[in-house]
Amino acid sequence: MSPVYDCRDESQLLSGTRHARQAIGRGELVVLPTDTVYGIAADAFNARAVMGLLEAKGRGRQQPPPVLVPGVGTLRALVAEVPPAVDDLVHAFWPGGLTIVLPAQPSLSWDLGDTHGTVAVRMPAQNLTLELLEETGPLAVSSANRTGMPAAVSIDEARDMLGDSVAVYLDAGPSQWGYASTIVDATTLVGGAEPRVRVLREGTISRDRLREVLGDLLEPDPETASAPEVASSEPTVAPDAEAPGP
Repeated sequence: MSPVYDCRDESQLLSGTRHARQAIGRGELVVLPTDTVYGIAADAFNARAVMGLLEAKGRGRQQPPPVLVPGVGTLRALVAEVPPAVDDLVHAFWPGGLTIVLPAQPSLSWDLGDTHGTVAVRMPAQNLTLELLEETGPLAVSSANRTGMPAAVSIDEARDMLGDSVAVYLDAGPSQWGYASTIVDATTLVGGAEPRVRVLREGTISRDRLREVLGDLLEPDPETASAPEVASSEPTVAPDAEAPGP
């Protein structure tokens, strides 16, 4: 069985993060904690590793994973442009439970799946994972579950679903939130005729909090607001659909 490291124990933390870095470098998969739910991670620039992530979850290229980053500098390197309103969102909610979809930097040599030229990016509020990201670079990370099943909020749930398809499991205890990040589509802020930020999935960040930052740039509220959801449905990152992710 793939090893589980209890990262609340200092001795296991050092060993676990070292083995996680090595696994990522070999193109293998790692389950790691985030502030929302547990995620399954792969090197974002290793197409074979990303495909392995999709296969482990039981889904195809039409459902590409988001990318976790260690900071705003990495965001700027991955996307074509960071509009002022996105800067405001990042300042207000990163690190934290907000995933932002933007046009991807066209010069990047990567293959996350059928992204339609976009990328969904988040900086998680989880120190262990941020430190790992500083060393590995951007990671393609989706919720640690088989497609159609609830996202794992503990390492045991993740291991039960993903088994030996994952090389290393990093355990940091129960997830802080237990449900997924909020996802917003900000692609029309980059050269769009009608700039508007759309909420693709409500999660840890409410529409009211988004509107405090975005004002009229945020789409009108639906007639019936949806409650924060547990990430069990996982459609595509394309700007006209919801995106998967922790």
